[in-house]
Amino acid sequence: MAGPLDRTLPRALPAALDVREVYDAEVDFVWRSLHRLGVDARDLADLTQEVFVVVHRRAGEYDPTRPLRPWLFGICAGLARNHRRRAHRRGERLIAVPPERVAEGDPEAEVERARRRERGRRMLDALDPEKRAVFVMFEVEGMTGAAIADALGLPLGTVHSRLHAARKQLTASLAEEDDR
Repeated sequence: MAGPLDRTLPRALPAALDVREVYDAEVDFVWRSLHRLGVDARDLADLTQEVFVVVHRRAGEYDPTRPLRPWLFGICAGLARNHRRRAHRRGERLIAVPPERVAEGDPEAEVERARRRERGRRMLDALDPEKRAVFVMFEVEGMTGAAIADALGLPLGTVHSRLHAARKQLTASLAEEDDR
């Protein structure tokens, strides 16, 4: 009998992928990944569900000897990219709408945290989708270059090149904002 999916041991999945267990264990990861890939808050729920529809459809393609999260992130990256393309064709502007939150503690500190989050969001939004996906996978999700290459179907050198370019662009953006 299969138990709950252990997030720290993604290789523990059975040969036949149990989509319900994957959903229960990884829905938060998928949500965060889509958000970090620039999916607007109003579309997160729909795209999260779409990820798991793809997981269900492609369950037979998953190799249980490989980590699950890079595979999931690859699906997220593809769907986020397609979502942006469709929105662009329809002439929509994708903007991040921060969820309403009740401020806790020092209001000035909360305002400063919100400014830093918005600054980071703007800088990530300025990256092209390919660089952004690699940067988020490596720097935010802590994935290895090899796992990213596998998830996105890229040569390892391309992953390193995109990561370097993203870091360079973000560093330049930081310096430019600091000069203002």
